[in-house]
Amino acid sequence: MALVELGRFARIEAQILVGRLESEGIPAVAFDGEASIADGSWLLIPTRVMVDDEDLAEARAIAERPE
Repeated sequence: MALVELGRFARIEAQILVGRLESEGIPAVAFDGEASIADGSWLLIPTRVMVDDEDLAEARAIAERPE
């Protein structure tokens, strides 16, 4: 079991996606969401959404599915 990157998203979008994945039973975590918040550039730095490598295919399907 290893974490793999599902994708890079805007900070808020990443948090929504993490919640959506977890509601489907897929543990997920957002990395880099607080990067450079002190200097005001946090909107420019994408947030990585990470999932277990065994969940990647299912997580991709959920991320691509319209709500």
